[in-house]
Amino acid sequence: MIKSYWNKGAKQKRNTIIWALVLLILLFVLRDYYQPALLFIRKFIFVILLSVLVLFFGLRRFRKTASTGGRLGILGVLVVFFGILYVIGWHYKMYDYMRTYNVFNNLNRVEINELPLTQNERIQPLRNIFSMANESVGETKDVSLPHLVRIGDENKWTMAIQPTEKYVWQGITDNTEEVFSVSSTTPFPRFSSENRIPVTFSIGESLKFSRNTYNAVVQRFNVLQLFTLEPSDTYYMKNDDGQWVQVVSLIKWKGFLFPYPSFGGVMIIDNGEHDFKDYLERIAIGKGTYVSPENMKNYPYLTRQNTLAEKVSRLQAESLKFLGGFSDPLPWNMKTAVKIPDLPNDQNQQPFVTDFDFSDTDSDAYSGLYHWFGLEPVGDERTSLTFSVFIPADGTDKLYYYDHAAKKQGYAGVSAMPLKVIESRKEFDWSVNKPVEFRPYIKDIAGRKRMFFLGTISAIRDNEAEKFDGSATPDLALVDSEYRDVVWIDVKHPSRWDKSVYDQLGEAWRSSEGIGYYFAEEKTDDTDVIKTIGDSLSIKTEKEIQIENLQKKIDSIKSAD
Repeated sequence: MIKSYWNKGAKQKRNTIIWALVLLILLFVLRDYYQPALLFIRKFIFVILLSVLVLFFGLRRFRKTASTGGRLGILGVLVVFFGILYVIGWHYKMYDYMRTYNVFNNLNRVEINELPLTQNERIQPLRNIFSMANESVGETKDVSLPHLVRIGDENKWTMAIQPTEKYVWQGITDNTEEVFSVSSTTPFPRFSSENRIPVTFSIGESLKFSRNTYNAVVQRFNVLQLFTLEPSDTYYMKNDDGQWVQVVSLIKWKGFLFPYPSFGGVMIIDNGEHDFKDYLERIAIGKGTYVSPENMKNYPYLTRQNTLAEKVSRLQAESLKFLGGFSDPLPWNMKTAVKIPDLPNDQNQQPFVTDFDFSDTDSDAYSGLYHWFGLEPVGDERTSLTFSVFIPADGTDKLYYYDHAAKKQGYAGVSAMPLKVIESRKEFDWSVNKPVEFRPYIKDIAGRKRMFFLGTISAIRDNEAEKFDGSATPDLALVDSEYRDVVWIDVKHPSRWDKSVYDQLGEAWRSSEGIGYYFAEEKTDDTDVIKTIGDSLSIKTEKEIQIENLQKKIDSIKSAD
């Protein structure tokens, strides 16, 4: 059709060239809009090719077959094939099963024999921080989802104060002009003054068109990356020059038969206002500096950092269900199959970003931020802790896991924690208060490392699970995963937590483990004790003093005589 139109004359040729140029420009400029379709092809390339081949040969055979019965038979075979493909692949999730198995086979797994200690414990759960941040902004502003990142040597919750998505015009014209940076270790998070950082980003998560973070990052991809990379979570942090930047985590799809997601590096977007030159750059080639996983080590602020997409780490942790073999997670087996427990009332599901200290372990893991998972058996009635999984949050190609089940420790898992807490405080109104986000708390107490779960009590407004009401002084509970006892701790005095645990559980530990005495008060020096006793013996009553004075007078009279 195009050829016949082209041959009609010079006008038609000119029109064809113009429309071809317009189409080429649109394909180039609007590639951020059709990139999801390219990713879909990449993710399901094997299934698409198989379906196209079967359909091609089936229809070709259909056209060559003269009889009606033969044609109906071919159509029946095609319907059965695609029906089986759908039922097995999607309904029974065998496609996801094979994809997870690919993740397992390409995972750099390292089993550790000693748990690391936790450090820089964060007091507030993510949803409380998000709730309190939203209480601190006006009608025309939104707060991006908080992320725990490393700023220098501190761990902080950071989030952008950006134009609200409710009013489209602001997303077109305004910038992101402030960032919240709140300490994660304080019981009193403040969302004002020094924690509200003035910084301008012309690229933002809530901004529109080419100024949107997703669009700007996709526009920066080359042709190959359009088929293999997709933007994920956006983090706000300081670079090595002390400047605030957006760091967008990238997911890279690998493999052919059953492609799987992996860490694909990051895209760094600098702060600054936009101008006409900036506009042309965004339209043409997007914004950002791509850093591959191999080059992350060249940027110190990206090491021991939190830049890994949770979509990737969840699939990596889930893939440990294949430790017992390919067929072990199948319904008729499941001897060692595990799952990631998701609590219905907890809007921030695993992983929990936690700061771990590996310095006293025999592994080569760094001390810093990790995505932690507590894996449990597949059955709903089984709540034991099977594996503790530590995935480096900076995308380092390793997964560390500790096998609690093999060591027969019998620890209770995350899904058992809410009922333990509820049982310990029956006076609470648990219809509007929910124990949430049980993150690990591992400390060396009373002679050995002990594992607890630190949970926070959050109020829920209007009986809606997504409306958490954050408190500056929340109720905190530590649950001993081995002894199942709940210790309510003072949020204002973290330095006393270990002693509070010992005071409550010390007697049980002594009777069960035969441990000694710890956290003993300093005794008074023996000489001070003797002196105190001597002083107390030398104290005389008033009557004794009067008798002594009278005796002295009698003695003086006798001596005068």
